[in-house]
Amino acid sequence: MAAVPEFPARCVIWFGRPLANERAALAAAGWQVRGVAPEQCASIGMRGSDQIVGLLDLRDGVPAQLAPLQQLLVEHRHMSLLAIVPSTGLPPSPAVDALLEACVATYRAPVDMPHLVLRLQELADGDGDGDGARSGPGPQALIGDSAVLQVARAALRKFAPVELPVLITGETGTGKELAAQALHALSPRHAHPFMAVNCGAIPAALVQSELFGHERGAFTGAAARRLGLFETANGGTVLLDEIGDLPLDAQTSLLRVLQEGTVERVGSNRPLAVDVRVLAATHVDLETAVEQGRFRRDLFYRLNVLRLPLPPLRERGSDIVLLARHFLDSFRHRHATRARGFSADALRALERFHWPGNVRELLNRVQRAAIVAETELISATDLELGQPLLPTAHRGLHDARQVAERETLLHALRQSDFNISACARTMQVSRVTIYRLCRKHQLALPELR
Repeated sequence: MAAVPEFPARCVIWFGRPLANERAALAAAGWQVRGVAPEQCASIGMRGSDQIVGLLDLRDGVPAQLAPLQQLLVEHRHMSLLAIVPSTGLPPSPAVDALLEACVATYRAPVDMPHLVLRLQELADGDGDGDGARSGPGPQALIGDSAVLQVARAALRKFAPVELPVLITGETGTGKELAAQALHALSPRHAHPFMAVNCGAIPAALVQSELFGHERGAFTGAAARRLGLFETANGGTVLLDEIGDLPLDAQTSLLRVLQEGTVERVGSNRPLAVDVRVLAATHVDLETAVEQGRFRRDLFYRLNVLRLPLPPLRERGSDIVLLARHFLDSFRHRHATRARGFSADALRALERFHWPGNVRELLNRVQRAAIVAETELISATDLELGQPLLPTAHRGLHDARQVAERETLLHALRQSDFNISACARTMQVSRVTIYRLCRKHQLALPELR
């Protein structure tokens, strides 16, 4: 495999104590956070290739010792400095004034994190190594501010530079292909092809040919040699969407790609080297498919190196309205429509609905409503949410079931002292099911133990 360039890391040196939500917002934007006390900053190590921004947090008052920080700024003049100051202001001090003068921006508490993240992005892009310098959509294509989406964005940025397979999981319509495109756009392979295929949409008789190519005369109708998906994407990234629908014989050939980096065209026994990164996406439970013999266990272990779960829309809170407004604005830019916004009843209906089709369903409903709306404000009826398709009572029943399932699982785990085998016997399910339920309900076993 050809050597790939290493992207510089982005790091915020936080002189103070960042809050948990501040760390999460920066991680979702691709920034590592190192919290240090100002008097300890003399021991900070920095790589010359990294993008470093210092953030002076004065919300808890002025540090007693500022000399180490001032010396650090002298030694690292390339490091940009931002500051957070209390809303009540700071007592006058020549030393603090000198530091604040060195700052490119100052923020008052409570911090406007979206504005801060935007400023960091501008600083990074100014160095020529920001996401804007790369082709393709990045994590910004996954629109939303919810905590669960920020966790997914942070994981995406960690996984992107690593030359390992990623298994993207989530319900239908949660944005798995967008996440795959973002992984590619942020990876060292971003200048090479990104090719996606839906494994469930290919006729079983043509899967091998589509993925791995065929030689002339390999079968009836093969009038010429054909390159498969992996050869076409050589040097880039392949997304195998709905990987759970891949036939078993094609799974064997895919395993060879992952293990040996080679493919064999249909009608040939000569292996051909290919250099691709494989991403796989699925909305089905592959662990269950493995137990049922529908998916190769060894292939599952090869694909499940890095796992990126995408949250369903119903768990993303205020993102629902944010996405609806974004989709409406995008539609208005492309088409003439009277609709300019959403009525109060429409906003309530959007938040109450269960969204079984997730973001894709939301997009379709908003576009349809923008066409049929007779006024400037889209109503719940325009969204076809006025009738009891999935009323609040249904949603309440679903939520109650989810809560009951989670509490039952937690109780069984505690009763078994977090021994997975004992918990599985208590609940009369397999160990694989226990792990799946823990992921579903976001129960971190190491922390619970």
